[in-house]
Amino acid sequence: MSIVPRGAVLSPQAPGRMGQQLDPAVAQTYLADLGEWVLARREELDQLDQAALASERRAELTGDLTLSMALWKAVSDRHDLLLATWDGGRVGPAERERLSVLIWGRLDASLDPVALDAAGRHGAGALAVSLPEACRLSDALAGQLRVRLALDPAADENARRIKALRAQLERLRDQVALEPSVSRDAAGRQRDELAARTDDLVGRFDRGGDVGGLLGPLENDAARLERDLIVGGVKRRELVDDVRDLTERRDALSARGKAVESLAAQAVAAVDPSPNYAVPDVDALGPVPTSAGEIAAYRGRLERVGRAIDIAQDAYAAALHERDDLLAALAASRTMAGAAGVASMPDVLSADRLATDLLERSPSPVPVAKAAVDLHRAWVAWWSSPGGERTARRLGLGKDTA
Repeated sequence: MSIVPRGAVLSPQAPGRMGQQLDPAVAQTYLADLGEWVLARREELDQLDQAALASERRAELTGDLTLSMALWKAVSDRHDLLLATWDGGRVGPAERERLSVLIWGRLDASLDPVALDAAGRHGAGALAVSLPEACRLSDALAGQLRVRLALDPAADENARRIKALRAQLERLRDQVALEPSVSRDAAGRQRDELAARTDDLVGRFDRGGDVGGLLGPLENDAARLERDLIVGGVKRRELVDDVRDLTERRDALSARGKAVESLAAQAVAAVDPSPNYAVPDVDALGPVPTSAGEIAAYRGRLERVGRAIDIAQDAYAAALHERDDLLAALAASRTMAGAAGVASMPDVLSADRLATDLLERSPSPVPVAKAAVDLHRAWVAWWSSPGGERTARRLGLGKDTA
């Protein structure tokens, strides 16, 4: 005996828009309707799963069933967050605005990566959708599963399915209007073709004809078009986000590149030898492309330029730091000389003057300056040692006195 799921419910109409403070009464109604939809959809998916297990086509249906379950789980989790924010109606302006963000924000963080991998042909990118889009996508997938399982509803079920199909055509009309100009006409023709087929089917049904064989393919085609339009909209939004993100990264990298050019000029003027790294010109990359096919290549070029700027910055900064470290080392050696009372020794004074002169040159010969600082430290150490003290007494040289 075949398992036939009961009539599927359609997701409720979502209120408001992103960032809008929802009216409490409208929010309460939507949360109640969404809760009923979550329960009914889970029951329907369980029945569809049982029907699939009993079907010879269960292997080819696994992906759509897994994706449907993942969508249901994401919607159910977001419903829980909405209820927690609603808190029995104790909501102020901030909570009402948060409700709209939870409804219209993307659900990717709620989706199960393991389940998405199992439903790989749809891909995780196609599921970066809002709560209403996820519900509509779930409606479309459930309808497609019913058709592919060849479940034969009764006449009253045909009437319900026709009503759902008409509602879907209205949603398709709204979605077609959101398409860009290059694809709007083609999508509109597909929607008009579905509407004509629906009108023909309704006429047959009203005349008492058998429409069971026509409803399935029509629902399947409508579900596919709705899913494609939803996914297309998501991909366009992702493309806009990618272009915005790359533009911000490019501008930041361009500013950083100019700063590294200034750092390089300072290093060349201050130390010798200095690094010899070219700082890439970020502007030479040109503007960020708006084609999905060119975005990945541009991102790769931008990353390579960023790594080159990193290398140049590290090298020129290290060169300047080396001179600064020598200045600090000379200052520390002077302090040691003063503490030991040997700062006025001729050898110490001579080494101090030599190191100071070398470090203050532009550019400073860093290897020679380093040797001069080492010489100063060596003289301080020598004149502070017992041998140096004996030599000082023999030559009649006294230590510095405070």
